[in-house]
Amino acid sequence: MNNLKNRVNLIGNLGMNPQVREIGNGRKVARFSIATSESYRNSKGDKVTETQWHNIVAWGSQATFAEKYMEKGQQVAVEGKLTHRDYKDAKGEKHYITEVVVNEILILKYRDQQQSAAKEKDAVV
Repeated sequence: MNNLKNRVNLIGNLGMNPQVREIGNGRKVARFSIATSESYRNSKGDKVTETQWHNIVAWGSQATFAEKYMEKGQQVAVEGKLTHRDYKDAKGEKHYITEVVVNEILILKYRDQQQSAAKEKDAVV
C-alpha cells in the first residue's frame, strides 16, 4: 500500500516544449505542463469541456528523455508524485506551487500522428 499513498497518473497533451537546464554535476531538470480535458453535458444539454493544466518536473534520465523526444502538442502519460512548495519573489510575496514529480513518462502520440489523425477524422466527417 505504500506505493499508493502519493501517486498521480495523468494522460494529456504537452502545453509547451520542456524547459531543460543543467543544475551541476551533469544533473538535469525538465519542467513542462500538460493539459487534461474532460467533457460533460450541463443542465441545458450542452457539451462542456473543461481543461486542467498540470505543472510537471522531471529529473535525471527522465529530463534527458523529455529534452530529446518531447515537444508541444504530444500526448503523453505521466506517473509520479504530487508535491507542493512555496517561495518568495523579489517583492517578498509568497507564491505556492503544486507539481507532479515524474517517475515515468510515456509518449502516446507524436505530434505528426495527432495531426494526421485529425485530418483523417475531418475527411470522414
